[in-house]
Amino acid sequence: MIKLLKHFNWWSYILIIFTVGLVILQVYSDLELPTRLTRILENASMAEGLRTAGYLTPELEANYRNAVINNGLEMLGFAAISLVSAITVVFLASKIASSFSYNLRRELYRHIQSFSISEIEKFSTASLITRTTNDITQIQMVVIMTLRMAIAAPTTAVIGIMKASDIQASSNLNMIVVIAVITLVILVVSIFLLVLPKFKKMQALADRLNLVTRENLTGIRVVRANSAQDYQEAKFDEVNNDVTKTHIFVNRTMNIMMPGMNLIMYGTSLSILWIGAYMVNENPLFLGSVFGFQQITMMIVMAFMQLIMIFIMVPRGLVSANRVKEVLTVAPSIANPEVPVEPALDIKGEIEFKHVCFSYPNSNENVLDDISFKAKQGDVVAIIGSTGSGKSSLINLLPRFFDAIAGEILIDGVEVKNYDLKTLRDKIGFIAQKSLLFKGTIRSNLKYGKSDATEEEMLEALKQSLSYDFIMENEKGLDTPVAQGGTNFSGGQRQRLSIARALIKKPEILVFDDSFSALDFKTDKVLRTTLAKLDYRPTRIIVAQRIGTIMDADLILVLEKGKIVGSGTHKELIKNCKVYQEIAYSQVAKEEIDNA
Repeated sequence: MIKLLKHFNWWSYILIIFTVGLVILQVYSDLELPTRLTRILENASMAEGLRTAGYLTPELEANYRNAVINNGLEMLGFAAISLVSAITVVFLASKIASSFSYNLRRELYRHIQSFSISEIEKFSTASLITRTTNDITQIQMVVIMTLRMAIAAPTTAVIGIMKASDIQASSNLNMIVVIAVITLVILVVSIFLLVLPKFKKMQALADRLNLVTRENLTGIRVVRANSAQDYQEAKFDEVNNDVTKTHIFVNRTMNIMMPGMNLIMYGTSLSILWIGAYMVNENPLFLGSVFGFQQITMMIVMAFMQLIMIFIMVPRGLVSANRVKEVLTVAPSIANPEVPVEPALDIKGEIEFKHVCFSYPNSNENVLDDISFKAKQGDVVAIIGSTGSGKSSLINLLPRFFDAIAGEILIDGVEVKNYDLKTLRDKIGFIAQKSLLFKGTIRSNLKYGKSDATEEEMLEALKQSLSYDFIMENEKGLDTPVAQGGTNFSGGQRQRLSIARALIKKPEILVFDDSFSALDFKTDKVLRTTLAKLDYRPTRIIVAQRIGTIMDADLILVLEKGKIVGSGTHKELIKNCKVYQEIAYSQVAKEEIDNA
């Protein structure tokens, strides 16, 4: 938790000091109220005693009356100070805690943005969402409670004990307070030891619940298509039952504490009044002292109750703080080099793989093994192979979504690990296998490719990707709404819009990860023809399953179990590569391929 304090704003420390001062002022004002009440009762008792004895003169009666009125007015003044201080403390504590959680959430989000796929998979998406939301909310609550109670409670206890010891009747009543505090501590420590392990479990269960819910909602079409609602409900019920049982145990255990605390508090009050009654019976002047001592004792016991509540809430906040710190302290495995290398200006779009090997984290086998090829500017390189042969893994190495474990990957003559990440990724227009559009408009989605794109550039990109017609037929044009994930467009439309987003920044390298799969053969052909006529010459890397999509490529790489088993043009491979022949003849008749 201490390591997270650096995320406070500089002005928060000034507000914290001011808040502490207000809390002390509030506590002092609250504790002056019983003192003034004691004086009022003592003056009233003295006046009544003198009246009964026949010694109360008009002058003495006026003095006692004035003393009662003055002490009453002072009570009103201290009550007003306490009220204003309390309201201000709540306002400032909320301001400080909210700004802290804002900074922490922003820093956490930015740090997650720097993660490679490996770090995201390590924590899981569901866990990262929980840590960014629920865990930071827990930390925020701890900050608020600390500012409001952590100062007030010990201050109340210390000043209260000092004031209680000054009261005339305190020597006979102190033992009651000692017994009450000891009993209170024993009760809460016992509950604390039972509940603390469950706090840690609750956050892990929140991750699981988030994971199952998110998985179900994301795959709702698959669930319904396979009539798997019952299976998904059973999965959810299992996690939900674990969460419920844990919360029930924690809440039941915690709910024992409040009645126990009230029993101790009211028992203490009753004991003071009981013993005080005997004292007042012997000496009526003790009446004010007994009531004043009772009021201060209640405030002391309440202070200890607040301290104990803090000790219970803080561990839960610490669990959340540790979970947030775990994310913030993870160094991204893919980071900028200390001294980035700038590529030569006369080389653009040149790609070279030199004996590249790659395996995923915690895997014993290479996904790619000894991959070597070279593509010059304007070349079209196609990659084909069976499912799981490593096609997507290969192209994911270009923008450094992952790093190769051996070999070199050169772009424009510079090893990709020596590039500034932004410079590297600005060179590449990447169209992912799963076409994803962001909630907003067509305009906002295209600006992901180029933030300062003009309307003319957007329209040109739509035309180049064959998206212009179906977008502009909507009266809103570029401001056509896009639902989350682009679900208000068909699969083929999403693919073409994803291509438009990549084309708008005119990258040196265009990477298509099976980005034509949702298109019909005619649209596929027209789109590839359009891309070949671009006003600049990007190098194109195409991952595809359809032979028709890659037949015209300058270089075709055939992958099998992570190795290149064939490379060359379509005509060369159809003669010499058995794996390529099998893929081709499974899609198109041999006569058609021979006559292509």
